[in-house]
Amino acid sequence: MKISFYKQITISLLLIFTFNYVAAQELMIDRIVATVGDKMILQSDIENQVLQIVSQGYPSSQGLKCDVLEELMTQKLLLTQAELDSIEVGINRIESELDRRLMYFVRQVGSEKKLEEFYNKSMLEIKEDFRPLIEEQLKTQMMQSTIVADISASPKAVQKFYKSIPEDSIPLVNTQYEINQILIYPPKNEEARNDSREKLLNLRQRIIDGERFSTLAVLYSEDPGSAKRGGELGFRSRDELDPEFAKAAFRLNDDGGISRIVESEFGFHIIQLISKESNQVNVRHILVIPKVDIRQRIASKNKLDSISGLIETDSISFKVAALRFSEDDQSKLNDGLMVNPMNASTRFEPDVLPPQEFNVIKDLKVGEISEPFESTDMNGKVVYKIVRIKEVIDSHRANLKDDYELVEKMAVAKEQQQVINTWINEKKKKTYIHIDKSFMKCEFLKEGWIK
Repeated sequence: MKISFYKQITISLLLIFTFNYVAAQELMIDRIVATVGDKMILQSDIENQVLQIVSQGYPSSQGLKCDVLEELMTQKLLLTQAELDSIEVGINRIESELDRRLMYFVRQVGSEKKLEEFYNKSMLEIKEDFRPLIEEQLKTQMMQSTIVADISASPKAVQKFYKSIPEDSIPLVNTQYEINQILIYPPKNEEARNDSREKLLNLRQRIIDGERFSTLAVLYSEDPGSAKRGGELGFRSRDELDPEFAKAAFRLNDDGGISRIVESEFGFHIIQLISKESNQVNVRHILVIPKVDIRQRIASKNKLDSISGLIETDSISFKVAALRFSEDDQSKLNDGLMVNPMNASTRFEPDVLPPQEFNVIKDLKVGEISEPFESTDMNGKVVYKIVRIKEVIDSHRANLKDDYELVEKMAVAKEQQQVINTWINEKKKKTYIHIDKSFMKCEFLKEGWIK
């Protein structure tokens, strides 16, 4: 019996987030349980994935090992084709994905130290062990994306797909908000800017005098993403960095070289070169963001109060006020309508909004303007806002009128899976496959895996 579409998607997604926990224990007597072409699947691969999937809350069952084996064999087919097609993955993408996965497991176990204790290895050694695995998984994903690159769904196909979903399986959409905003940055405070520069000058001198850059980054950097990693960003191209930051980073020549103070849109930095390869650079940095004082807060809120007063007395519309006064380039040209960075839509579920913003909008009525409040922008900088609720979409079962994009994505995903299945069925006929007799009872083997 073939894995259902939704179960197949779930297994695939869960496998993306797994690392070899079982291998870390080094207690299992390993053996080869399947071979696809020249790719081997070990017993530990199966046990490890099952352990991780169950730990994510997926129900354990006798067939789970078979489901995992089928997915791993599918990945080996895709990987073999990716290598034949000479698909390459950029260093930066590998490092970024590796960092993301490691941070996920650090959060699970509680700290980097606990993860190191579990593996009995340093974070650098763990990275070295898992880098090839990440590269293989990314190649597999790229191969799969290539196969389904041209798949789309017409409105008629979307309607047909929607009608085919059992009523109790139609996804529930949470309450969503559409929000207009007027956003301003607090006026610059030279005293706070000078304090930031002075702090970095002191830190830079301490590093020159022999203290470790990475240690000081953990203690003092205000970039939460990189501070935990000693300020390390991983390989980045110029286009992925702030222009001023990139200019300073690529100017560094000697490994371990330290920049002078650099100002970017995020704040002030000092940068240390780790390594440089052609058009990519890996650096550490320490970020200090100038503090906003009471005078800036009062000035910002007073300005927004004045703008709000003009709107409420009909002296100006919200649309015109956003265009004239808002300092958010993305929303000001669209009536101040906020865009959800998670999916590029204009709708926000409560858990996507920053807590300080949801606390403001949850008590607003449609069309009502909030009091000025403090928030942060995408770069973590302090901003001040007034917001207005344009529309509230109550929790409901997905429908074609309100949730067409969601249903369309589901329809496309199903069509893509069908195309992948067809591709796999053709590749199975042309590929050497051997499966250990202990897995011969798996139902999926009847789908052409055994010749």
